[in-house]
Amino acid sequence: MTAEFAALSSHPDKVGESERAAADVKFKSISKAYEILSDDDKRDAYDARGMAAFEAGNPMGAEVDLDDLLSQMFGMGMNGVPGGGPGPGKPRKPRKGDNEEQSYTVTLEELYKSKTTRFATRKNIVCKTCRGSGGKDKAKPKECSACHGRGMQHGLKSMGAGLMTQETVICDPCKGTGQVYRDKERCKKCKGERVVEEKKVLELYIPRGSKEGDKIKIEGEADQLPDQEPGDIVFNLVEAEHKTFQRAGPDLMANVNIDLSEALCGFSRILVKHLDGRGIHVKHPRHGSSPLKPGSIIKIGGEGMPHKKSDLRGDLYLLVDVDFPDQNWLKKDKHIEKLKALLPEPGKQIQAETVDEVDYEEDANLDSFGGETAQGGQWEDEDDEESSQPQCAQQ
Repeated sequence: MTAEFAALSSHPDKVGESERAAADVKFKSISKAYEILSDDDKRDAYDARGMAAFEAGNPMGAEVDLDDLLSQMFGMGMNGVPGGGPGPGKPRKPRKGDNEEQSYTVTLEELYKSKTTRFATRKNIVCKTCRGSGGKDKAKPKECSACHGRGMQHGLKSMGAGLMTQETVICDPCKGTGQVYRDKERCKKCKGERVVEEKKVLELYIPRGSKEGDKIKIEGEADQLPDQEPGDIVFNLVEAEHKTFQRAGPDLMANVNIDLSEALCGFSRILVKHLDGRGIHVKHPRHGSSPLKPGSIIKIGGEGMPHKKSDLRGDLYLLVDVDFPDQNWLKKDKHIEKLKALLPEPGKQIQAETVDEVDYEEDANLDSFGGETAQGGQWEDEDDEESSQPQCAQQ
């Protein structure tokens, strides 16, 4: 069966209405398979990376395995072997190895300014002496006796409560190849393991404006395996808590304290030290500004976090708290009268027919608010009282 014939026989117009949707998907898949088979460059790309090489605009999706599709249609895979793939019973290797993920904690300063760091790592690489075969030059492997050449083994796995299930795992002696070398024929460098450990220094760059949850990839630097593209090392960024700033997207917020005299009369000073060490100087009041109150917000445009790959920045929000003077800071009555003369007059007073002058606690708080149980006798409902009286028995 040719690819052209398979595509024509699966055309949506040649099936019933109920099968048309499935036929449409199959027709597109077969057409894509023929497109890759007929182009040497695309076939080489598929051999190297699988369908991940065609993710952009791929109607089948990267999860479709072309060998499986060709095996179903024609009884052969991309390598032209009947049955396709690695043969009956053998596990199919992914064309790209697993990624290695780990968390990496960064400070807000590093996210603001960017960071480049170098670190040493140990990784497995394909043995250069045997080129990943595991054996000496011209040595021929024999069938693995543990898996009988299948590359995988069956075993039982406990599911709890006395239940067992069968699972299939990669054969450890042959590492899934189905073949092993005799001891004297194994590569002296890798001892038949096909890979050796190597120490390598890598560089990690964190762009400015990055945030928690971002993934920084170092492509192709995970452990290597023969006949497989190595995976990536992936760092998941974790943002450390900062003592001054809080971050929300591209914006920053910080608490600042000012004195009562500054709140009323204004100030011109550095309110906060930024993440790059600059002092943020604020002059208040501006013309026509009102006195600052506890909870007032000072917004400074363009002093937040930088946007990645852009010159734009978020905003900086300063949450104002006013420090009031200590007790008895005004010790003379004449000073109190002078201050009252400078401040605005009190607003309209509350009027009441009966007035009680009470004492109060100056250092009270809300810790005991609602904590005391009400004292007094219990209320007794009249209905409850009547129901407790003796009742005559019914005749």
